[in-house]
Amino acid sequence: MLTYGQQDPEFSQHNSAMSLYNPGSVGSRDRICLNAVHREQWVGFPGAPSTSYFSADGAFNLFGKDLGAGISILNDNLGFNSDLGINLQGAYRIDLGSGKLGIGLNAGILNKSLSPEWKTLGTSGEIQEGAAGDPSIPQAKESRVAFDLGLGVFYRSENIFLGISATHLNQARIKYENATPYLVRHYYVTAGYTIQLQNPMFEIMPYFIVKTDGKANQIYLNTTVRYNKRFWGGVSYRAGDAIVGLVGLELFNGVRVGYSYDFVTSQIGKYSDGSHELTIGYCFDLSLDKSPQKYKSIRFL
Repeated sequence: MLTYGQQDPEFSQHNSAMSLYNPGSVGSRDRICLNAVHREQWVGFPGAPSTSYFSADGAFNLFGKDLGAGISILNDNLGFNSDLGINLQGAYRIDLGSGKLGIGLNAGILNKSLSPEWKTLGTSGEIQEGAAGDPSIPQAKESRVAFDLGLGVFYRSENIFLGISATHLNQARIKYENATPYLVRHYYVTAGYTIQLQNPMFEIMPYFIVKTDGKANQIYLNTTVRYNKRFWGGVSYRAGDAIVGLVGLELFNGVRVGYSYDFVTSQIGKYSDGSHELTIGYCFDLSLDKSPQKYKSIRFL
């Protein structure tokens, strides 16, 4: 039997992990933004994916050039495979129409580790440890580091965003003792639009993502309704995989919190309790201008 599986981790709240897929997006909000995402996929299924992602990015001006920069950390665990990725992103930003186009590069390292635990049936039907001496199956713990590259173009204006990107551009090889797999190049197309309703308190924000590695394809459709720019809820559909419900709010201190739940529609849904995802984000301005400032007492004027 021949099967294909994409290597990049899956997130339902993509906007909180955009730099993972498209380095051109760093700095696109013209603020310093911190985002953290944690996802527990297929809860109750042994060896199910557990993924955490943290990113920080912002925009700045250097020698008259409009630039974006970011850093991200990914920790992805699936079965006895564990990935730790640390990446730097940079983007050159160009004024285009009412928005800005970012052309970005991602460069970093990915540490892939194997900690295999095998149980097989012996000749007399007993359960025994190990992989029955198969030389093509890893027997002991292994850890390898690879250099990883990504490239992306991302456009954002007040009401629209568009992106095209590729991850694992160099398709780095992982030289395990018994095998040499490689990081398969993935391609992404993203687009979204904000529709202002007649009632100015409400906005509808549809967007889609298409992902492919040349063998397996995935389409993700989402529609979110936002109220007063502080509360939102929506429904997503990941073709052949899940229906997603998501909610979120922005607290009074500017911190954004989001939660999503995947109702798994694929066959694996029979053996799991769905997928949970939590996001936390915060954006702020960092100005070097000392005025104006707020003072609690005229003694400090």
